[in-house]
Amino acid sequence: MTAPFRVRLWGVRGSLPVAGPGFGRYGGQTICIEMRCGPHVLIIDGGTGIAPLGRALAADGVRDIALFLTHAHYDHVMGLPFFAPFYCKGSTVTLACGPMPGGLRAEGLLDALMRPPFFPIDSGYFCATLRYVNLAPGSATSPFEGVTVRTGPMNHPQGGLGYRVEYGGRTVAVITDTEHSPGTPDAAVLDLIRDADLMLYDATFSDAELPKHTGWGHSTWQEGVRLAQAAGVQRLALMHHAEWRSDRSLAEMGRAARRQMPSARVAREGDVFEL
Repeated sequence: MTAPFRVRLWGVRGSLPVAGPGFGRYGGQTICIEMRCGPHVLIIDGGTGIAPLGRALAADGVRDIALFLTHAHYDHVMGLPFFAPFYCKGSTVTLACGPMPGGLRAEGLLDALMRPPFFPIDSGYFCATLRYVNLAPGSATSPFEGVTVRTGPMNHPQGGLGYRVEYGGRTVAVITDTEHSPGTPDAAVLDLIRDADLMLYDATFSDAELPKHTGWGHSTWQEGVRLAQAAGVQRLALMHHAEWRSDRSLAEMGRAARRQMPSARVAREGDVFEL
């Protein structure tokens, strides 16, 4: 019997968490993706969605976790100080990330984030065992037996990584915080998403909005569709929703995307994908 490969989205918003009556359907937590590769737990990004995920993992007694960051901008790391497994004795958390400005490495990221006057405690309060992995774009690593994580460079201010996670003959690609050049598919992205069962893609803008946001480091839902179709992706989930994009706007995006690619959908907080 094939071991399960399950993806759950705990946060799908970009830039800022949001709340209110216009944002309830798709959710307001920033990016956090949980992958259950058989018995193994792999997380991508530590936005605000990682706080409820951490509480769930601690309650379930999960003690070995691999946490990969696409990059260290606030919306992707602001939940890390509230990640419950860091405070659980007997837990092991492997933190992996790519190159960061100023030579910052994975070993120093949490202390850089948790320091006065921005936070009242530092990582010395953690009870878990922390391990660190520094990734290079284009590299591959195996956080657990049978799980391979491949990386590629993203076009984003101060850099970032996209991920291809392979387990049991199935593949999930996470492509967020990257800006494409109109009319020119990104070769690094195509390499990561080729024949993926599921692609999670940065849909912060539309093609019509992109010219006013050149250099912001984000892509469009239409480019997500184009790339998915070019690379033979089975399912596309559009995410990293702009903080100002309402439920109504996202529903309209979803309808337009499905007209071009029937298996496309706008990602919602709480979505679960069984691969």
